[in-house]
Amino acid sequence: MGLYNKLRSVVIGKPIASKHAHHERLPKIYGLPVFASDALSSVAYATEEILLVLVLGGSMAFVLLPSISLWLGALMLIVGFSYYQTIHAYPKGGGTYLVSTENLGSLSGRVAGASLLIDYVLTVAVSVSSGVAAIVSMNSAAADYKVIIAVLAVLVLMTANLRGAKESGALFAIPTYSFVALVIILIGYGLYSTMGVPHKPPDPAMLAKWRPEEGWHTVGLLLMLRAFAASCTALTGTEAIADGVQAFRAPEAKNASQTLIAMIVLLLVMFIGLGYLAFHEGVVPMISGKEGYQTVLAQIAATHFGNGSILFYTILVFTAAVLFLAANTAYADFPRLSSFIAKDGYLPRQLATVGDRLVFQNGIVFLSLASIALLVIYKADTHSLIPLYAMGVFISFTLSQLGMGVKFLREKAPLWQTGISFLGSFVTFVVLIILLVTKFAEGAWLIVIALAVMLFIFSRIKNHYVYLAGQLDLQPGEEVPEMRATTLLLVPRIHRGILQAIGYARSTAKDCRAIHVTMEPGKTQAIKESWDEHGGDMPLVILESPFRSLIQPVINYIDQALEEDPNQIITVIVPQAVPKRWWQGMLHNNIAVALKIALASKKNVVITNVRYFLK
Repeated sequence: MGLYNKLRSVVIGKPIASKHAHHERLPKIYGLPVFASDALSSVAYATEEILLVLVLGGSMAFVLLPSISLWLGALMLIVGFSYYQTIHAYPKGGGTYLVSTENLGSLSGRVAGASLLIDYVLTVAVSVSSGVAAIVSMNSAAADYKVIIAVLAVLVLMTANLRGAKESGALFAIPTYSFVALVIILIGYGLYSTMGVPHKPPDPAMLAKWRPEEGWHTVGLLLMLRAFAASCTALTGTEAIADGVQAFRAPEAKNASQTLIAMIVLLLVMFIGLGYLAFHEGVVPMISGKEGYQTVLAQIAATHFGNGSILFYTILVFTAAVLFLAANTAYADFPRLSSFIAKDGYLPRQLATVGDRLVFQNGIVFLSLASIALLVIYKADTHSLIPLYAMGVFISFTLSQLGMGVKFLREKAPLWQTGISFLGSFVTFVVLIILLVTKFAEGAWLIVIALAVMLFIFSRIKNHYVYLAGQLDLQPGEEVPEMRATTLLLVPRIHRGILQAIGYARSTAKDCRAIHVTMEPGKTQAIKESWDEHGGDMPLVILESPFRSLIQPVINYIDQALEEDPNQIITVIVPQAVPKRWWQGMLHNNIAVALKIALASKKNVVITNVRYFLK
């Protein structure tokens, strides 16, 4: 264990005392990269997702890009304002889950919580796979190693978050702020260089590569709604700050709300700016996996900074970095949200446990394993994962804003507050329906199934905890039962190490017996003689094993003893040699583990080890 603890200390860090928890809170400068990296990094692929739909309508459909970008901008403001109100109404954190549970009921809270948990897993998978896509944009040879790169990135994120929120915030600050600065520089330079220059139509040769077999789609309401639904991926992560208010330094609500405002402003500037440049330059998305593939952001950077220039590679490097790190939003919120749900009894209680680094380490590990599974199944392909994305978060948006509206209505808050919450809930519900209809055939139905499965799991776990509480609750007048203790000491042979076990066994109960399982009857007499010399007055029971099993005769003997007196407690003592070197343990025939497994389901049976250390 010494080597394990040393290695763990190097990788994860030394334990942090609870009294130092306030030192691990995040200042605003770290709060933005930790909680907003998902939302901010979405500008790297949100515009491309719109164009991937519009390209099906041919060159005429591209005129819809600016208006769709503005509609999404308006939706960002509505959702952002709603969560601003949530932060101040629920400064203890809990966000969507707590708002929905308190104001709409437990079922609504569970639906919101399950939706967000699913979306956080997808956040990690989509962000990491998008980061891999940025790497492939720089070097197409990396396409063969997409899954390996993605899995390694998740493991790095897991390790960083296990070290603690403060350390992960410091690690992610530079890539996040560098990405934001470079994108704003790109937008500023692009706007300056395009002043007075008419926009370019999409390149017909590039469009021809997308020619659908069934012909171009009609440019109408359906195509527009599909494109708008695709753009909504830019809104994922906007709820993260409201869910993690307590991770900020005091005053928590003030610092969290200011961070939320900064995130919304930056998100609006970058998303609308990149959308305008993509429209002005007539950018056509490339087909993923084809030679020379570049993301839409890479094409815009190549147009204005020069393909292969230092600035071009710099922005792509930081784009890849921030897309990998965008998954950290899920790492910041998934463990916290799962801890709230676990405290209410709908998830295993282990998820509510804070580790020695003052983080919910079990939630972090679970999120990593679930995300890796998705990356392997979908081969780290962003466009395969995107249809599954955003559904969950819009369910939570709708329930959260509806819950805030009900709360304001009950508390007789100003009409404008109540009205904005109900309006936001209606708008996000409409978007949710659009997402469900337009993405259903692309895989959104999987989210519906996953949500149903999650709610079923919640129900089963809650039922178990209710059953457990009923079994353990004391009834009036209930007393401690009188029980008889019996100790069975397993004796493989008589040697120096057994003497300590004999002494311990005698101290545990009046009824104390030694058990020897013999597979060679010829040696039984020698065992008896040795026991008479060293065993004292403790009786020795010899059990024969015709089928050469060391465990089954012991189990049969215990079963017979329990049958004679079902209320007795039987303690089985297993002597165990502990060698000086760890690898020497593999050379010893210790049956303690196998015996524990075999007797695990038996009532009133306790197994203990008496270890003797070899010099």
